[in-house]
Amino acid sequence: MIRTLTAALALASLPGLAEAEDVTYAVGGADYEGYMATPEGASKGTVLLIHDWDGLTDYERTRADMLADMGYTVFAADLYGKGNRPESIEARKAEVGKLYSDREAMRARLLGGLEAARAQGAGAETVVMGYCFGGAAVLELARSGQAEDVAGYASFHGGLKTPEGQDFEATEAPVMILHGGADAGIPMSDVADIATRMEEAGVDYEIEVYSGAPHAWTVFGSDRYREEADRKSWEAFGDFLGETL
Repeated sequence: MIRTLTAALALASLPGLAEAEDVTYAVGGADYEGYMATPEGASKGTVLLIHDWDGLTDYERTRADMLADMGYTVFAADLYGKGNRPESIEARKAEVGKLYSDREAMRARLLGGLEAARAQGAGAETVVMGYCFGGAAVLELARSGQAEDVAGYASFHGGLKTPEGQDFEATEAPVMILHGGADAGIPMSDVADIATRMEEAGVDYEIEVYSGAPHAWTVFGSDRYREEADRKSWEAFGDFLGETL
């Protein structure tokens, strides 16, 4: 059940959403299935949305629709493969484990999603954003410096550890990190560490921390959901989009 952020901004009543559809695309010879939401009228820019560890689900589709209602073209990418939507905790751990242990594959799938978005007519200038595992993946792409025409990166309650041997020296676009102060899995020491690394690399970044918000505070219907943190982070992200696109 979807509840709050005013029922996902009244979910079904999205007057600014002109079209939404699933899109099959290929990366490295394998099929992936993304989701594209297009606004009515002229687009303000493109958002590439990266899913949580359970794969591309109705949650990401809802967020994509909400962004399209705000005037943005949105492509929700698929990092697992068409039809691969793990349901058990064990299966989800296995899928994210594959990508955490093969960063080259993770980056290839991120870049493949970006290419697919543009092949569908999305504009070149793009903000890349993601939730939880998707937030960690966004930071992986930011560190890589491989994505062209990216105007910004945003991580919602994402993993913040920097893998050994990596840094932010190649990160050219602004980075926004939205973090829960009560996140037991991603401690504030990780927030301080990534801030230090980005500061040393000269990255344009901002970090917002929401008191009392546990991990995954944006997930509608979850017992972790925190409406105030969701509202504030969504507004902050909207401002970030307006500044970067």
